[in-house]
Amino acid sequence: MRKQSSGDRENQTTWLILVGFGELQHLGFLPFAFFLAIYVVTVGGNALIVLAVASSRTLHTPMYFFLCHFSLLEIGYTSNIMPRLLWSFLEGRETISLVSCLVQFYVFASLAAVECLLLSAMSYDRYLAICHPLRYPALMSTWLCGCLAAGAWVSGFSFSAFTLALAAPLPLCPGHREIDHYFCDFAPVVGLFCGNVGVMWGAGVSISGFLTLAPFLLIVASYAFILRTVLQIPSGHGRQKAFSTCSSHLTVVGVFYGTLIVVYVAPTDHMAPLLRKAFSVLYTVFTPMVNPIIYSLKNQEVKGALHRLWGKLIPRHTPLKGIGQLLTFSWIPA
Repeated sequence: MRKQSSGDRENQTTWLILVGFGELQHLGFLPFAFFLAIYVVTVGGNALIVLAVASSRTLHTPMYFFLCHFSLLEIGYTSNIMPRLLWSFLEGRETISLVSCLVQFYVFASLAAVECLLLSAMSYDRYLAICHPLRYPALMSTWLCGCLAAGAWVSGFSFSAFTLALAAPLPLCPGHREIDHYFCDFAPVVGLFCGNVGVMWGAGVSISGFLTLAPFLLIVASYAFILRTVLQIPSGHGRQKAFSTCSSHLTVVGVFYGTLIVVYVAPTDHMAPLLRKAFSVLYTVFTPMVNPIIYSLKNQEVKGALHRLWGKLIPRHTPLKGIGQLLTFSWIPA
């Protein structure tokens, strides 16, 4: 009888409830349609970036190699969260198993860490291209590009696995089944466990802080050297051309770290739950959507590749060709 009672308690805590945006249920189908449109734009935009780079030989350079990895990461990042969020708008509340919740947290934390590391690798690439242009092809070799990209992916998933492994010996809190969030973030996951959770909390904060702060300092250092080099260029046109190769990456860095600071550094303890979720939407939903737009709007080479890709996908003399060109040129200004 005692054994069965323990099993019953375990079964009760195996299934969790993600509250999601239950406060928006009175809006009916509108939130679902809004987030579905964002999801389609995010996946479509990042997929177009990958296809454009893969189909254009002029874009087979280290900068666009990292951009492809970045776009694939954004597709995985948003696909880890959005399908369940969309389903919660239809069902009201989403039931998720404990295992699925932990897997979602692991993928989310891993991809966030990989994103930080990839952004630092991209800044290092820009540093070499601008500060050491003559030696750039030799320094940023194919081997080094592969090592930097592989190192980012392996490090991100390895550190997150270590954090999650610390939860293995911890018991689940009995009866704690509801998560007032739309996905399994770090704080809600830690809140599921009882016992000495301080070790898991401390390790998680330390690892995430290191994987966020160290790449950020590398990015700042890279752009400090870039700024010093650019200011030494005598002509204004030369300075503008040098800065233009960094503007897209610098904008993405600003958006990414700006939203992280708002969500994880700014005090949110006394905020309403809906407002905290809205801030989380900034970096889990909107940031992956705007990144391909930033790169396509600010980069002439990517715009040209997208135009050529559209020309390959749509035959020249079909009615869709004219409509496609109109839509493409309205989205990507000349």
